[in-house]
Amino acid sequence: MVQSMNTKALLTLASVARRPGLMTPHVSVDTVSEINYALLKERCGIHAVVFDKDNTLTAPYENVIHPNARAGLATAIETFGVSNVAILSNSAGTKDDPDYEDAIAIEAALGIAVIKHDEKKPGGLEETLQHFGMEDPSAVCMVGDRLLTDVVFGNLYGMLTVHTMPLCSGDDNARDNKVAKVIRGAENKTLYGNWFGGRWLLGKQLPHKYWPGPEECPLVLISTTTATGNTEDNNDSNNDSNNAPANETKSSD
Repeated sequence: MVQSMNTKALLTLASVARRPGLMTPHVSVDTVSEINYALLKERCGIHAVVFDKDNTLTAPYENVIHPNARAGLATAIETFGVSNVAILSNSAGTKDDPDYEDAIAIEAALGIAVIKHDEKKPGGLEETLQHFGMEDPSAVCMVGDRLLTDVVFGNLYGMLTVHTMPLCSGDDNARDNKVAKVIRGAENKTLYGNWFGGRWLLGKQLPHKYWPGPEECPLVLISTTTATGNTEDNNDSNNDSNNAPANETKSSD
C-alpha cells in the first residue's frame, strides 16, 4: 500500500512548536511486551489500548505478529478484553486502503479490530472514542513507535502515551515507508539523544489525568523480550547491557 502525505501531522507541527511536551511520551519501552498492562488498568484509569501497527506490532506491511510483540498483545487482550484493544494505523483503515481490504485482512490475522478513520494520526480521535463507546480520552492508552504521530495524537487529547522502539531494522525493515523511516530516526535522536535539547524535551512531559507517575506506578516490566516472544527476568547483573530494560520518561523536578 502506498501512503499519501500526512497533512494532519504537518499541520500539527505548529502545536508541537508551541507545546514541545506533546512529543514526549509518558512511558518509553523497547517493545509492547515490556508494558505492565495490569497496572494500566488497575492504577491508571485506562479502559482501552490502541496500538499502531507497523513496527509496533508487526514488521512494516506484514500481517503476522512480530515475535517480540506477541506476548504484549496477548497480555493486553487478556487484561482489557479483545473489544477494548484495537489498531489505529496511518495506512490500513484509512482512505489509502480501498474498501478497507488491508484492515479486514489485519483483523483476521491479528484478531483485533482496526479502527477506520478519515484523518491520519494525529487525527482520528472521534473514530477512536466511537469505536470503544467512550467519551473520556484519558481512559485510552496510545502505544506506537512514532513520536510526531502516535505520541502527539495521544498527548493532544490527554491519553496516556507509550512510545516503543521500532521492532525491525536492516533487511527486516526493508518494506518500511522510506519517509517515515527517516523522520522516525530524527524524532528519536531529538528526544533520546544525549544533548541538552533532548533532556529539555524530556522535562516537558505533560501530566496524565489518572496516572500518578513512575515512582508510584511504574509501568515498565523488569524484563526483556526474547525472539520467541517470551519474557525473561532481567534482574541478573550479568545480562548484556544491550538488553537493559527501557525506562519510563519523567519530567524534571
